[in-house]
This record gives sequence, structure tokens and C-alpha cells, in this order.
Amino acid sequence: MARPLGHAALHRAWPHISGEALPRFLWGRHRGTDVRDLADLPRDERARMSRRATAAAAIALIGTNCAIGIETFLLVQLAYNGSQLTLETTVGAPNFPAVVTGIIVGTLTNMLVGVALIKPQVDWFVSGVAADQSRRSAIRHIPRNQVFATLAAWATAVGSYAVAADDPTSMRTAGVAFAFLLAAISSSCITYLFAERAARPLAVVAYREFPARHVFHGVQTRMVAVWLVSSAVPMVGLLLLNLGRWLDILPPVSGPVDWTIVVLAVVALVSGVRVITLVGRSIADPLRDLHRAVERVDNTDYTARVPVYDSSELGVLQHGFNTMVAGLEERERMRRLFARHVGDTVAAQALEHGDGMRGANTTVGVLFVDIIDSTGIAARQDPQATAQLLNDFFTIVADVVDGHRGFVNKFEGDSALAIFGAPVALDDPATATLSAARDLATRLTAALDIGWGMGVSCGTVFAGNIGAETRYEYTVIGDAVNESARLSDLAKQSGTSVMASGTAIDRATPDEADQWVAVGTRTLRGRAEVTEVFAPISVVGRRGAAGISVGAVVAGLLRPARRLTGQTGRFVDDGGGTP
Repeated sequence: MARPLGHAALHRAWPHISGEALPRFLWGRHRGTDVRDLADLPRDERARMSRRATAAAAIALIGTNCAIGIETFLLVQLAYNGSQLTLETTVGAPNFPAVVTGIIVGTLTNMLVGVALIKPQVDWFVSGVAADQSRRSAIRHIPRNQVFATLAAWATAVGSYAVAADDPTSMRTAGVAFAFLLAAISSSCITYLFAERAARPLAVVAYREFPARHVFHGVQTRMVAVWLVSSAVPMVGLLLLNLGRWLDILPPVSGPVDWTIVVLAVVALVSGVRVITLVGRSIADPLRDLHRAVERVDNTDYTARVPVYDSSELGVLQHGFNTMVAGLEERERMRRLFARHVGDTVAAQALEHGDGMRGANTTVGVLFVDIIDSTGIAARQDPQATAQLLNDFFTIVADVVDGHRGFVNKFEGDSALAIFGAPVALDDPATATLSAARDLATRLTAALDIGWGMGVSCGTVFAGNIGAETRYEYTVIGDAVNESARLSDLAKQSGTSVMASGTAIDRATPDEADQWVAVGTRTLRGRAEVTEVFAPISVVGRRGAAGISVGAVVAGLLRPARRLTGQTGRFVDDGGGTP
């Protein structure tokens, strides 16, 4: 069952037809607005627009047939009067009323039949009902039906001439019939091109859900029309003229100038310009629309679409372009979704290098940050509020890490792991990590009323895709990753919020290293050697500056320890939850 088209569907079906693509002289414009606004017109406005189109089409048919009729009349008169270009031998010729009668009858017949054939399609357009298969077929056959109407009209013209002629001999009637036949061919070609162009708004709406996938009125057909009008018809007319003179059917040239040949040449030139203009625009309009759409896609606008209104190879190209851009839009949507899960850099590398598990050892800076008592926070408040808190926390982390050219490797529960130097290499990953840690501490303190601990380390790790062939993820494996997690726990227990290893400080630039102060040493869980621990000056303060004192941090470091070994000053972890 056909369903109402509706304004929204019309707008989707007719979204970006340029002013050039739509025959303005037929369909007009609504209060000077852009053509795409026509989709929003109510029924009465569409009816007014269609009445204007029908009247303009009738005028165009009359104008075309009159022009070709005048040319044909002049050639017929010249052929039978010995090429004398005078008023007495043309308008005053005995067959003048019969020829004019035939042309008038043929023109009126063409107009009436042509309008009658296209009126059901225009009425359908006004109704706003969705097109079914039969309607799409009828829209597709508009140019063909108009050609049949034109041929029938010129056949009627020949009959009218035979009836109106005073003394219609068989030879003269045959000569006029041949002349009218050539006129019918020229008129049909121009009608075909005109009708194909004029029916574009109807085609856009009719094909909106079932665009053309096959060629119906090919470009080659249009080029044949050009050849017929500009070359074949004039040349055949020239051959018939000379054949008639050779057989003594037509009188010989009676003057110094063969005006029949001159007029025929002028007619060929004028008709050629007329048909080439129509064909050129019928080909240029779709290409122009495609060019504009390609520019939009080139600027990453994957919503660009072109209207499918051409029934030639260009229409198939229009549909193919829309299908291709829809695929690009879906690919971009999947890429953005993929990047949100794995990060922009990992997504870009996966798209560039394809699937597969690969990786390499590289020196990176590692930042691990974890919220204090997230379980208790979740128990004390609504789950939605907890989710919002975590989203705010992770948003700040991602923003700061991105600002320092890092990569958030994963969000896990209430913690985040960021890598600096992989998958995109950095000249100085240690400095970038330490600077990001200080900025992150400032942002989190100012924005969120929660406790957290952050650990910073630097070292050589394996960075790459880990998992199974069917599912894997980008990750980093190495001692630096473990150390950053241990330092994050230590920061939470020691009274400060940020701690970095001595290795990270040693590898950083002097300017960045000066922003950190040593707060003691510690043997972290799982490690045999002592780790020297640093904290940002902005956090612990120096010489009475505001903030947590170095002594308080050292006391915090001592708090989880069970015993102090000998003379080395090494704190040994005896269990107690220490990293």
C-alpha cells in the first residue's frame, strides 16, 4: 500500500538539488528561496508549482515545434520554388495554407498529447503519495512517451497537409512527408532531452528509496540525439534535396545562390547549438553535483549526498557515490567508536597496518592514578552519582594525558593507566610524564573532592597487541608499569598524592627535575633494589611553604613499614598492604 510521502521524506528525497540541476524555468522557485526548501512546501504550494511547470512545458513544446515548423516550412517552400527566397514564392505559394495548417495541427497535437501523458505524474507529485514500482516505471518512461507524442503529432501534421492541400499530388505529398519526417526526428530528439531534464524533480522523489541501479536512458542515447539533430538530419535533407533535383521531382536552382542549402546549413548550426546545450547541461549538472559532494567528503563531511535524478550512467554513478559515502560514514563512525575504546593512536595504527599481533620493546613513561576508597564512595551514594564522578575523573585524566601527547592505555574500575612514548614515540617521555602528573594533580585537586594516588615511573617495556587471534588489545608489559602502580598505592598511604621514581627524575630534563623533591627511599613489593621516591614541590612544599611538608611525607612512608634494616636505611615491606 502506498504511504504518504510527507514533508520529511520529501526533504530526504530532494536534499541537495542545486539550482542548476533543477529546471528553474519549469518548476520555479518559492519566494526566492533555495531549491532544497521546496521539499517543505505544503500541498497547495506544490500544486501551484506543478501548474506552473505544466504551463511552462506546454509553452516549451509549442516554442520548439514552432521553431522547427518554421524551419521546415521555409525549406519545403524553397525546395519547390527553385530556391527563390522571396515573399511571393514562399508565403504566396499555393501550398502555403496547407503547410501552415499541418504545422499548426501537429504543434497543438504535440502539446495536448504531451501534457496529457505527463499530467498523471505531476498529479502524483502534488499528492505526496510514495511511489510504487509502476509509478517509478512511469516516471522513467516520461522521455520515451514524449517522443512518441511528438512523432504522432508530426504524423498528424502530414495528414492535415494532405487534407488541406488544394491539389495534393502523390509526389508533392511524399516530399512534404519526408520533410516533416526529418522535422519530427529533430523535434523528437529535443523533446527527449527536454523531457528527461524537466522530469528530474519527479525522478528524485520517485527514486528516493529505490535509486537507479541500471541504465535506462544512457549518455550514448543523448549523443545519438546530438548526432541526429546536428549532423544526420541536415545531411539526409541535403541528400534528398539533390536526389529530388536529379530525378526532376524538385525544380533546379533558378538563381545564383542556392538558398535551400544556405537555410539548411543555418538550421543545422542553430539546431546543433540547441541540442548540444541541452545535452551538455544534462551531463554537466550531475557531474557538478558530484564535484560539490566530493569536496564536502574531502573536508570529512560524510553526510554529503547527491540527488539521484539521472537515468543514464550518471544516475548509476550518483547512486554509487551515495552508497560509497554511506560506507565511509559508517567506517568513520566505527573508527570513532573504536578510537574511544582503544585510543586514537592505536586505532590509527590498526587501520593503517591491519590486524595482527605485533609489538616492540621501547622506553616509555608510565602514569598510574587510582581513586582512594572508591568502594566506600560507591556505597555511600547513588550509582548514577558514582558513575558521573568516575566520568568526570576519567575526563580530566584523558584531557591532561592528551595535552601532553600521551596515550590512555586503559580505564579500569577507578584507576587509569597512561603511557608516554608508545604507540607514538616521544623524544623525552620521562619529562612528558612528570609534567603531565603535576598538571593532573592540579586539575584533580581543583575539580573533584576526592582522594587519589598517582605513581610515575619510566623504563623499557613491551608495547603492542596482546591476546588471541580473535580478540586482542594494545597493552604495555614491564617493570615500569608495576612500579607506577606500587608508587600510586604508596602515594595514597603516605599523605601525598603524587610520587615518582628516581629513574623517572634522572631521565627528565633539569628544568622538570627541579620541580620535584626527594622524600625518601623504599623497597617496593616484588623488587629487590631500593627505589628513591620523589614528589612535586607544589604538593609537599619546602622550607615552610604551604602544602604537605617533606617530613610528613617521610612519616607517611614509614607508616606502613614493620622494621628498618641495619645501617642501610632501607625500609623492608613485611606485608601490611604496602606496595
